[in-house]
Order: sequence, then C-alpha cells, then structure tokens
Amino acid sequence: VLPENVPANEFLNLEGNKLSTSRNYAVWLDDYLQKFEPDSLRYVLAGNLPETRDADFSWKDFQARHNNELADILGNFINRTVTFAHKYFSGKVPQTGPLDRLDNKLIQKIEEAPVKLGHLIEKYQFKAYIREFMDLARFANKYFNDKEPWNTRKTNIEACATTIHLCLQTILTLSIVSEPVLPFTVRKIWKMLNCGEQHSWEEAGKFKLREGHVINQAEILFTKLEDEVIEH
Repeated sequence: VLPENVPANEFLNLEGNKLSTSRNYAVWLDDYLQKFEPDSLRYVLAGNLPETRDADFSWKDFQARHNNELADILGNFINRTVTFAHKYFSGKVPQTGPLDRLDNKLIQKIEEAPVKLGHLIEKYQFKAYIREFMDLARFANKYFNDKEPWNTRKTNIEACATTIHLCLQTILTLSIVSEPVLPFTVRKIWKMLNCGEQHSWEEAGKFKLREGHVINQAEILFTKLEDEVIEH
C-alpha cells in the first residue's frame, strides 16, 4: 500500500544550537522524567514543532507554557470546577436550567471542538491543534469567571447549577480531545470525573455526564515550575 502522506519536519534546535547526542547536547528523557511530568514535554513539543521551518526548544519557554497554559488555564479550570461541584453540589453533576447567550456559546464551542481539532490532527497541523485546544480551555476558564458561580449560588442557584454542569461537560470534552498529547493527565481527569478509563473521540462534544452523576475529589494536575527547578 503506497503512503498517502509523508509528514516531515524541519530541525528542532536546543537553546539556539543544534542538538548533538555525541556532544551530550540534548534533552535526555531519563533525566527529564526524574524532574518533570511526561505530558508537559509532549504538550510543549507538539505546540512548537518545526513544521515549516526550524524551531527552538528552550527551558524558559517550557517553563512558561507549563505554568501559563497547562497550570494556569487548563489545570485551574478543571480544579476550580470540580472543587466547586463538591463544595456546593455534593460532588454531583447538577441539573441545568434555562440557557443564556454565554451558555449557548460554550455549548457551541464544545460541539465544534472534536470536528475542528480532529481535522487539524488528520492534516498533521499539530501546532494549530494545540493552539485551538488551549483556546477552548481559555474560553472555558473565562466562562467560569464571567458567570461568577460564587455569586449566583446565593442569588440564582439554578443559573449556578447550569454553569457547573456545562463546565463539567466541557472538562470531559477537553480531556478526550487532548488525549493525543496529554495521555497521562487525561486519565487523572477521568478518575476525577469518575467516568471510566477509556473514551472514544466520538464521545467528545457530547453531554455524556448525566445529572446526578457522582464525581471524585479534585487533584492538582500541574504544579507550577519554579525558576530554581528549571535552572538545575
């Protein structure tokens, strides 16, 4: 069977210089895994692939993307949603009420995500895939802020429940569409959601978590990397 496509990359450099295993100028995975989680490197490399021109890997960029994107956006959104559900909804997926414009906007993005992201993967456009995925997580995080469930739980519990319900559904979709680059993290998320150990891509964008479904306690997915850790 002849190949349909032969994806190829340009060169990946390290801190502005060419990689060289003979000169021991490389990132050795055995050493890396003693300090850091595998998914952080998978994420940063996928988002920085030299698809059309040479690209550069730097530890500062690695630290920034881990802290600012994986920890502050994705991890923060998941942790605050699951924690809120346990604190105010007995650790269960709450019922939904009437939807407003912002609710419908999030639903639209959830439903569109697997088609859009799947198309990018099929075309080997991994940098764009990473960017679109994180944009969805960023929108979800902003949605949580804009809906202010800490206030609506006192003034409009139905709206508050809708917010948390949609956020939990978003977490499930985010986990499924990020499995290609975050396989270890995804299994932690599925454990938090108490939703099994395997999911197909076709489940993304669907509202698979039933009302009343019991979820597990939140756990920190990404710990911030301090400067001294990176420097050593």
